[in-house]
Amino acid sequence: MWGKDTRRGVLRALGGAAALGTVGFVQDGTTDVGMVYATGGLGDNSFNDMAHMGIQRASEEFDVSFRNAEPTSPSEVESLQRRFAQSGVDLVCCIGYVQTSALQTNAERFADQRFMLVDSVVERDNVANYTFLEQQGSFQVGHLAGLLTQRDFSAGAGETTDDAVVGFVGGEEVPLIQRFEAGYRAGVAYANPDVAVRSAYAGAYNDPGTGQSIANSMYDEGVDIVFHAAGGTGNGVFQAAQEQGRFAIGVDADQSESLPEYADVILASMVKRVDEAVFQSVANVVNGEFEGGTVNELGLEQGGVEAVYGRQLGPEIPEEVTAAVEQSRQAIVAGDIEVPTSPSEVSAGTTDGSATTTPGQ
Repeated sequence: MWGKDTRRGVLRALGGAAALGTVGFVQDGTTDVGMVYATGGLGDNSFNDMAHMGIQRASEEFDVSFRNAEPTSPSEVESLQRRFAQSGVDLVCCIGYVQTSALQTNAERFADQRFMLVDSVVERDNVANYTFLEQQGSFQVGHLAGLLTQRDFSAGAGETTDDAVVGFVGGEEVPLIQRFEAGYRAGVAYANPDVAVRSAYAGAYNDPGTGQSIANSMYDEGVDIVFHAAGGTGNGVFQAAQEQGRFAIGVDADQSESLPEYADVILASMVKRVDEAVFQSVANVVNGEFEGGTVNELGLEQGGVEAVYGRQLGPEIPEEVTAAVEQSRQAIVAGDIEVPTSPSEVSAGTTDGSATTTPGQ
């Protein structure tokens, strides 16, 4: 079921990896954590803010103190990681793929420092890695978009047009964000291979003006629904949806909750439980269960990603649509649908030949 609390499932998944690192050494006294966020910074109501929710929860449930560092460009990441390591914190949380290159250097230089990394992998015994199967959750919201664009659907401030067209707006055109696009395209094609998909990349995660401009162009071309994977840039997509009377799909957090002023156009959000990854990594240090040298891969089955209906528009979506999307979720978890990870793998009219159930449901 969409929108349910999947925290327990995520924690089970995160706790199941083979133990390496400091297992057995329970943290004595206050646990100090350094948070290095992705470029784009806090206040994005999305990826970084989800990570911040995780460390805030850890500070409420444990004796944990934390400091935040917000790089304005990738060139600042290495020094921010290094400063935390030199200051003697118990854990450095590195949020986002932009941290990878710098962490490869710092994890080797500070071999006794514990690090955690989200959205990438550094193969060092002092790094716990957390990755997500974004393409699976994106397939779900693509399936939803592909079904609704074919309907005469009106809810909140939006409505569909006579054209069966949907859109995707990415931040930077990198493999991680392309997984969102690939899954989305595959989900749309699963609903109906004749539905067209427009896509564009803003080149940044903190540029709502560009996001709004791109989305406005798409809506002008008859697009009914735009899914963004662009951090704070996506706020502009929501603005355009309201202006044009169309729909949008959020990312990383339930953005109908984090941005309630746009709840009347947000059909759903592809939620990534970055908050749980941060929380569990800190809890592992507190409890003496830090597991370096591990890769924790989290998808639909583990509750690491999920499609969550918008708080206002969700109840308006027809039951036959939600039932079809639930069917595709079960098929992905069962392995009957293998979701592609690159847009080039999504051929017109197929889901990369991997779906064994009948499209168009």
